[in-house]
Amino acid sequence: LGPLIGTRTWGGVVGINDWGPLIDGGTTNVPQFATADTNGHWAIEGHGVDPDIEVELDVASALAGRDPQLDRAITEIRKQIAAEPVALPARPADPVKAPADMR
Repeated sequence: LGPLIGTRTWGGVVGINDWGPLIDGGTTNVPQFATADTNGHWAIEGHGVDPDIEVELDVASALAGRDPQLDRAITEIRKQIAAEPVALPARPADPVKAPADMR
């Protein structure tokens, strides 16, 4: 669909399930599923996913209401749309919903 923009993910992909509330209102989460590749090795776990374009999300930008990762993503998708425009299909005729004997 497009390039991955941001920073490397943290590398923990083992999924957890919430096993419902405890008596004190807390919950227990149990790591129990992950992704393996076709060679039988854990995929992604431990390293994370590297972005195609690295853009940090710094605190100052966030506090100022800016998101440099989103801004870069918008820039990149606009470039992709300009380079590879897609023609929208023509609008179909309106459907005829009246019964056949009333047309």
